[in-house]
Amino acid sequence: MGAPSQATTWGRALWALLLATLGSAASQPLGAESVCTARPLAKYSLTFTGKWSQTAFPKQYPLFRPPAQWSSLLGAAHSSDYSMWRKNQYVSDGLRDFVERGEAWALMRELEAAGEKLQSVHEVFSAPAVPSGTGHTSAELEAHARHSLVSFVVRIVPSPDWFVGVDSLDLCDGDRWREQVEVDLYPYDAGTDSGFTFSSPNFATIPQDTVTEITSSSPSHPANSFYYPRLKSLPPIARVTLVRLRQNPRTFVLPPPGPLGGGNEITDSLSGPETPLDCEVSLWSSWGLCGGPCGKLGAKSRTRYVRVQPANHGTPCPELEEEAECVPDNCV
Repeated sequence: MGAPSQATTWGRALWALLLATLGSAASQPLGAESVCTARPLAKYSLTFTGKWSQTAFPKQYPLFRPPAQWSSLLGAAHSSDYSMWRKNQYVSDGLRDFVERGEAWALMRELEAAGEKLQSVHEVFSAPAVPSGTGHTSAELEAHARHSLVSFVVRIVPSPDWFVGVDSLDLCDGDRWREQVEVDLYPYDAGTDSGFTFSSPNFATIPQDTVTEITSSSPSHPANSFYYPRLKSLPPIARVTLVRLRQNPRTFVLPPPGPLGGGNEITDSLSGPETPLDCEVSLWSSWGLCGGPCGKLGAKSRTRYVRVQPANHGTPCPELEEEAECVPDNCV
């Protein structure tokens, strides 16, 4: 046989290039917008700080049975082909059990299955509960170049199915790990319970709805515990801070000391923002009987009562009793 032609040589070269390109694409995480090429492993400290104070969120603030608090934190370091939760999507059965009742077993099984079958979860991490609306808790986690995304959830207690968390926060920036990340957190509704208030009884949403963000005007209902029509947006109800831990073969060097610490501690809530809460009153009662002497105008009255006391320089309550002139019904 003769030597291969120039066309054959070019064809083989193009085929080899195509195979190399396909092989490179197949090794990338599914759906990733950018590929992490940082060093294979990075360790982080995660600190969750609750900012749910009566000053910042005065409406229906839970003071007892149970008081405002945070559940344990449950999260994972994962690749882009796994989603723990996502806005405008339906939550899994495991996440529903967690945000409604604080039961984590089903969610843990889902995380383990994603790690074993799909190889999409690198590590599962957790942090203790915070027994107050203001306080912090912490954990450590390990991220991998292919598993550089972090997701977690913390249940708002008490609540129907409300939670805070992050969805697929990327700790990698191209060829390097991010040194520190801070994210303000806002409440979300899991779409599995239709309660409006922190202490609403269980009332399943049928059919199940998707995850939605709770804002100062949505749900647009005065009974909603987060309904503050005077605000353009809610203040953050929590914050998460992730700090990369420097490491060498022998030891770890922790980040410099600051306001972040370990454990699950209660912190002073007086430094948070003051959210004005306007007075809310009931509708007027019916007018009472008109009383007075015959041949003269009498007087009748009606009343209303305070439904929500004002707080933090909110609009004060109006008059609760009103009188009007009338012609006596039964004069004397």
